[in-house]
Amino acid sequence: MDHIILGTAGHIDHGKTSLVKALTGIETDRLKEEQQRGITIELGFASLVLPDGKLIGIVDMPGHEKFVKNMVAGSSGIDIVTMVIAADEGVMPQTREHMEICTLMGIEHGMVALTKTDMVDEDLLELALEDIQEFTEGTFLEDKPVIPVSSVTGEGLDDFSTALERMCNELPPRRYSSIFRLPVDRVFSMKGFGTVITGTLVSGSIRVGDDIMVYPKNIVSKVRGIQVHSDSVDQALAGTRTAINFQGLDKESVDRGDILSTPDTLIESYMVDAQFTFLNSNAKPAKNRTRIRFHYGTSEILGYLILLDREEIAPGDEACVQIRLESPVCCIKDDRYVVRSYSPVRTIGGGRILNPDSKKHKLFDDQVITGLSTLLDDDPDTVISHILSMKGFSGAPLKDLRVMTNIPDKKLGAQLQKMLARQEVVLSDKEKQVYIHGSFVEQFKSRAIEKLEEYHQNNPLKEGMPTQELKSKFQYIDDPKFFNLVFSKLEKEGTLVQDKNLVKLASHTVALQVDQHEVKEKIMATYKKTGLTPPFFRTICEDLDLDKKTARDVLEMLIKEKSIIKTKDDLYFDAATILDLETRLVDYLRENQEITTPQFKDMTGISRKFVIPLIEYFDGINLTIRVGDTRQLRRKG
Repeated sequence: MDHIILGTAGHIDHGKTSLVKALTGIETDRLKEEQQRGITIELGFASLVLPDGKLIGIVDMPGHEKFVKNMVAGSSGIDIVTMVIAADEGVMPQTREHMEICTLMGIEHGMVALTKTDMVDEDLLELALEDIQEFTEGTFLEDKPVIPVSSVTGEGLDDFSTALERMCNELPPRRYSSIFRLPVDRVFSMKGFGTVITGTLVSGSIRVGDDIMVYPKNIVSKVRGIQVHSDSVDQALAGTRTAINFQGLDKESVDRGDILSTPDTLIESYMVDAQFTFLNSNAKPAKNRTRIRFHYGTSEILGYLILLDREEIAPGDEACVQIRLESPVCCIKDDRYVVRSYSPVRTIGGGRILNPDSKKHKLFDDQVITGLSTLLDDDPDTVISHILSMKGFSGAPLKDLRVMTNIPDKKLGAQLQKMLARQEVVLSDKEKQVYIHGSFVEQFKSRAIEKLEEYHQNNPLKEGMPTQELKSKFQYIDDPKFFNLVFSKLEKEGTLVQDKNLVKLASHTVALQVDQHEVKEKIMATYKKTGLTPPFFRTICEDLDLDKKTARDVLEMLIKEKSIIKTKDDLYFDAATILDLETRLVDYLRENQEITTPQFKDMTGISRKFVIPLIEYFDGINLTIRVGDTRQLRRKG
């Protein structure tokens, strides 16, 4: 691995800072209070050149129990930990708590530095080594190098460097992530530079000139300069201690705990689902809704631990839980976190994030618990499928899938293409790259067909169902592109036909029943008989004692087949009668050039009640055009 971060952990006054200084020549206790009190309060930073020339970053973490939250902040992004244990005291309470924190944070590589060897004799040194062997048994430090050193005499420092070099060369590649993220651990101003932010670059990369967003504040700024181990560079990569100088960004607008990433990348959430380990060192079980301190990245957020499948969790147990927070957090799947009790404050557990953008779950819901267990699986198909199944008909854009699956971009894209080919997922919006689980498309298709079957059964004389009416039956879907996608699929399958603003099943044909034929004849006879002075349709229904719905369906069918002409004011006319009137009107206008409304009334011999709707009808079909108080023939072309 090219870029490596080493962290020091261990009890207060066991010589972590002295060891770093002896190795690097750098005093990491930069605060006046730290130097006066002789203890590390804030995170300290240094760099070390190994014998083979490899440059590694060092994070010196405080050992005092009051500053464990700073230690947790420093453990984010560490590749190797050096557990520092003083030979004159051996394993102490913070040694154990730091070990627990490192384990919860997923750190798997490390070594032990047995410091202050110049202060003990051979017997005490032997006892300390036995103590360490017993302490590391069953942990990630079991059988790892234990190097006796003295920061005062320099004894063992070369052995330490050699062992560290060997470990660095044997480290497996860091899990790759395309997303740039830097949890902020320090913010300060420099004269002539402006605001500078430092942190461990945990994933992705950053270049000078890139736009960066401060989450969760959503403040955007541009990278003005980058330093890695005090050297100016154009680009910083994951696994480096990085300082970034920003253009036009106020120091007061950024705090430790914020995260730097690219704009419109991370997701803010007040709830996350997680795998949780309740430490075996806890004295008693934790109950549901226990108030906690949630440590993530460099942040500490108050919240509640929600047990989804039990009322309490016993020491040593693991469970899938939901963590509900009082402030938003921006996580990515598989990120590590630590939970500390609210009061008194101590580390009680932690684990990894399963769903970084969750919604409130019902307790004891087998489907939820099974689903979260599925997210423990690293199989890309399984993870993508479950994430999309949780998102329902809304689906998820690619940018959110990056966060919710933590699958590298190329691999995620290739996996989605395979799932598209198998129709396990559907791309509902190409522009925004929104993906939907295939089961929801099939579910919608079935329901849409049911709704159309029901509509055709209740409205056999209607050509089809208004498209908007069908869409209104699915109020839980608000994406018009989803409707267009599925309607097109059904049309290609030969199941559905779209015609302008109507949609129908391909199998649907308009066919009159015996009683409807009778209704048709009665309606047509009435309109033929009354000519240019028809009664209102509602009056026909009342006079002929017709079922209003059946009569209305028949009327709409007659309008569609152009046997009946509709004008405004609920007036309908026999089409043959209107065609005859149209011929008379055209002849009149060809001879006289124009006609007034009174003249049209005289020509037809009908009252104004019918004259106005009819003359406006001829305007509406572009036969005539109104010019002042007259109508003229509209010129074609």
